[in-house]
Amino acid sequence: MNLKIAFLGLGVMGAPMTANLVRKGFSVSAWNRTPNRPTIAIAADAGATITASIQEAVESAEIIFTCVGDVPDVEAVILGSEGVVRYAQPGALIVDMSTIGSNAARQIGMEVQKHRLRFLDAPVSGGDLGAHKGTLTIMVGGEPKDFEECKPAFEAMGKTIRLCGPIGSGQAVKLCNQILAAVHMVALCEALEMAKRQGIDPNLVVEVCSTGAAGSWALANLGPKIIASDLDPGFAIRHILKDLRLVKETMQFWQGQFPGVELANHLFKIVSELDGGKGEALGTQAMIRAYETR
Repeated sequence: MNLKIAFLGLGVMGAPMTANLVRKGFSVSAWNRTPNRPTIAIAADAGATITASIQEAVESAEIIFTCVGDVPDVEAVILGSEGVVRYAQPGALIVDMSTIGSNAARQIGMEVQKHRLRFLDAPVSGGDLGAHKGTLTIMVGGEPKDFEECKPAFEAMGKTIRLCGPIGSGQAVKLCNQILAAVHMVALCEALEMAKRQGIDPNLVVEVCSTGAAGSWALANLGPKIIASDLDPGFAIRHILKDLRLVKETMQFWQGQFPGVELANHLFKIVSELDGGKGEALGTQAMIRAYETR
């Protein structure tokens, strides 16, 4: 394909997403803030051109993807003194695939437009497994014409791709997704603890309950990891805590109270503080340790 793409952020998610774009025939220039991060090799081995600066990555790109950590990171990469808006060609489409909340997305979108550039917010769900397989769910906010222009690239990275409304709408749906993911983890951990205390093989719980009304992605995919004591991150606890912070900030605007979110946040924080704070780097399935330490 002739479409020139830049991808900024080659972490656990961004690197395999970049690799999938290259495999689908896109020409991709990629950049990462930490130049020696091991995941960069995933994108490089697929054929992406790894650049030393944002300028080099974006100056000839028609679509510029960003996938970084938190609101300040997105602001720095897109709007900073050496950010995308300084070097992108007029009319280029910036697509942020981080999770930053709807308010931040709208604010960044307005700033981007002041520079004669276009913007989509497009957070994803599906974890590192979905990023590698190209089966992510992509929730998009922005103009329909920009969405259609970007859709072939989205289809290289995801399976379920929806335009959810104007800028900020993709983030709004993603926050709903994160509530479900966080509270599902509470239910999963408590179900496996219940099985353990009753002398039931937890593998049986995963096998049987996955086929009924209690079935969920978390049960089918993270249940076996908990049973195997595999707590390596597909999605790290520090990231879900950040997302729940965004949920709580958004809820405060409407003075809402969500006890399920508060409970999940409390349990994730317990685990994040274990081992001298190293727990935050574990996968979200490590919530089980909050029950084991009681």
